[in-house]
Amino acid sequence: MPAPARRSARRQFCATILGLEVLVVLFAALVLYGLRLLDPTTLLIASVALGLSLTVAAGLQGGPGGVVAGSVLQVPLPLAGILVGEPMLIVIGLIFVALWVVAVRLGGRIDRERAEREAQA
Repeated sequence: MPAPARRSARRQFCATILGLEVLVVLFAALVLYGLRLLDPTTLLIASVALGLSLTVAAGLQGGPGGVVAGSVLQVPLPLAGILVGEPMLIVIGLIFVALWVVAVRLGGRIDRERAEREAQA
C-alpha cells in the first residue's frame, strides 16, 4: 500500500491565512456597521464580495494562480482601513500581509526541503 501523498505546506499555510482573513472581514464589517462609518448596503456588498473572493482564493491555492490571487487580496483590508479612517483595521490588514508573506516563504521552503529529503532517500 503506497504512502499517502503529502500536502503542500505552502498550500496549507496560505489557505489557512485566507480563511482566517474571511473571519476578520466578517468581524470588521460588524464593527464598521456598529460605528455607522459606512452605508449598510455598501458595507454589506463590499464585505460579502471580499469574503467570497478570499474563500475562492483559498480554494485556488493548489493551482498556479493561487498565490497571485491571494497576494492581490491582501490589499483591500488595509486599504479599507485607510479609506474609512479606522487605524486598527489598517494594523490588522498589515498583520495579515506579514502573515501572508511568511506563509508563502516558509511554506515554499518547507516544500523544497521535503522534496530534497525525498530525493535523497
